[in-house]
Amino acid sequence: MTTEEMLNRLRATRAWMSIFRRGPARTNRTRSLAIFGNVFLHLLPVKVREQSLRVRATYYLGTISFFMFVVLTLTGIFLMFYYHPAAPQAYLDMKDLRFVVSNGVFLRNMHRVAAHIMVIAVFWHMFHVFYRGGYRPPHEFNWAIGVVLLLLTLLLSYTGYLLPWDQLAFWAITVGTNILSSAPFVGPQLRYLLLGGNLVGENALLRFYVLHCVILPLLAALLIAVHFWRIRKDGGLTVGESNERDK
Repeated sequence: MTTEEMLNRLRATRAWMSIFRRGPARTNRTRSLAIFGNVFLHLLPVKVREQSLRVRATYYLGTISFFMFVVLTLTGIFLMFYYHPAAPQAYLDMKDLRFVVSNGVFLRNMHRVAAHIMVIAVFWHMFHVFYRGGYRPPHEFNWAIGVVLLLLTLLLSYTGYLLPWDQLAFWAITVGTNILSSAPFVGPQLRYLLLGGNLVGENALLRFYVLHCVILPLLAALLIAVHFWRIRKDGGLTVGESNERDK
């Protein structure tokens, strides 16, 4: 089998067509289509299905999740002005937010409550999409992105748990990383990489801070952009379509 035949077989698979939706860009038309169909080169889709613009009650689950992400980003930026990711200063900064900084309690509680609402909204959204058959073709790639976004949401909550640097955070991360170390083959290595050592210390605080404030939010923002673009591109799955596919 030649290389060209192998590539043609790969392009004919369901996974490839779900992600790329078209063949190689060899002509002016296919190159234009490749640009129009790339979220990084053409943010807004060329065509939008009418059904994707219909507003339903459950339509707002994804919107609520995104709004909570925006609230978390804004409140997190303000909290960064008063926080130092170092022991024991991190705990003292949390005390200052409570007793010294003007509206510090309101700011921190808004960040915490928005995180809880986002976790609930994302779980509810995933359950709804699964119930409506949103994992079926041609939506399977966007479903996979949604699963990754769910994992990123949980990781954002988990990494932020250590930042107050109190006893509750210390022992919660200790228990969680000990569970991670039980994973076969790579568990102890992942725990050591995550903590920067064998114990929950200042290295772990700094790494969780970088993950929580830089790496995970950037990954989430990137995947949210792709997720929204594919929703506009593919359209939603209505009840009529779901019943029709079940026949």
